[in-house]
Amino acid sequence: MYKNLDPILHTPLRLAIVSYLMAHSKGSFKELKENTKATSGNISVQLKKLEEAGYLRIEKSFLDNYPLTQVALTKKGIKAFENYVEALKKYIF
Repeated sequence: MYKNLDPILHTPLRLAIVSYLMAHSKGSFKELKENTKATSGNISVQLKKLEEAGYLRIEKSFLDNYPLTQVALTKKGIKAFENYVEALKKYIF
């Protein structure tokens, strides 16, 4: 693992999820699944890890009697992503 790169974000699927949320402020489980092309089980596991790290919050509700899971970054998650990008730039430039 590269020094200064957040191990929570340094996995492709978690990075894809957080990148999507940075661009869209929030997203549904369905949107994340469609955009990452990951399985439901894999997304669930990665969302749980990001939630445990305090990087995002998960809200579960219903829409027209169907389950709706909405995900949004926390301030800590936004800062972690910004720090990750800055650390990554040091390797590129």
